[in-house]
Amino acid sequence: MVLFRLSAAVLLILVSLLLPPFCLGIRSFPAIIGGGGDRYGSGLHGFDQFDEAPDYRNGAECPVSSNRDYVSSCDASLVHIAMTLDSEYLRGSMAAVHSVLRHASCPEHVFFHFISAEFDPASPRQLTQLVRSTFPSLNFKVYIFREDTVINLISSSIRLALENPLNYARNYLGDILDQCVDRVIYLDSDVIVVDDIHRLWSSKLTGSRVIGAPEYCHANFTKYFTDSFWSDPLLSRVFASRNPCYFNTGVMVMDLVRWREGNFRRRIENWMELQRKRRIYDLGSLPPFLLVFGGNVEPIDHRWNQHGLGGDNVKGSCRSLHPGPVSLLHWSGKGKPWVRLDANKSCPLDIVWKPYDLYRAKDQSSGFSSSLTSPPALVGYSGY
Repeated sequence: MVLFRLSAAVLLILVSLLLPPFCLGIRSFPAIIGGGGDRYGSGLHGFDQFDEAPDYRNGAECPVSSNRDYVSSCDASLVHIAMTLDSEYLRGSMAAVHSVLRHASCPEHVFFHFISAEFDPASPRQLTQLVRSTFPSLNFKVYIFREDTVINLISSSIRLALENPLNYARNYLGDILDQCVDRVIYLDSDVIVVDDIHRLWSSKLTGSRVIGAPEYCHANFTKYFTDSFWSDPLLSRVFASRNPCYFNTGVMVMDLVRWREGNFRRRIENWMELQRKRRIYDLGSLPPFLLVFGGNVEPIDHRWNQHGLGGDNVKGSCRSLHPGPVSLLHWSGKGKPWVRLDANKSCPLDIVWKPYDLYRAKDQSSGFSSSLTSPPALVGYSGY
């Protein structure tokens, strides 16, 4: 009887102590969570302005689901997508999900794995209710990333936002997600997908490669590490037998079976531990991935990560698209489209993000309705 008198917060702490150190999962499936009452509970002040997205459904060519009332995260026929979900970038995450569903040929066969920060102002239940009310038919699960997993491994970066422990959750997907999930697409919260996500999902990882991502071999790879790193022959020889190229970790196809078997989480941690002892890079969570995977990445077409649209990490200046077709736009860098749009300081490409924005500002004088506005055409894009 004493147990039932405990507060929800105390119960959450007790349960978390009994779980593995990486996550606490909150399951949420269609037809289980109902509506009514306060949509998001107290504590999501300002987030109750999201419109409900259109109910995107499978086409006739899609596989027939045997049970729409319960979709298991272990279903191998699904497209699995992992994203972080936190209060600061919630608006971007909602727009990203909306874009995926809007262009997916089989949206009912997409499953989202949302990773939330342990000490986020919004509770797991509140985030779950928010996602469910915005996307009533979405297949998803919310996990809690325990910050003590990585907090002692994080070193200072050139931008404070890059030091957020949630930025490192991608390192632990093999531990956080259900062990039955053997493959996942990782997406940052500041992306918009304007193509069928199944096309990215179908990317093959050849040989023993663990991840696939668009590579940019024209970039100056040396700038991602300090002079101290390159002047140390023992450190720099890590690339001696490889031809590494820069890749952006905001869009990756990951083989979680090989990831777990190769203990790649620990390999990344080893470099982070070294960074704490002697500074070998300046930029957040990216360099450890480059050290472990640079030169051994399955190259995916550049159309799947038109990155850098947020500008550089200091000024956040406007940037244009790279030459070629576009399937995914990525506002990596300092500037985020929702911030610039609200401040009336938007960059030209921010207008492409706007039609996917489900946030309903209190001032509706512009008459803009995100769910009814068609996205603008993109020059060189052939995915519609």
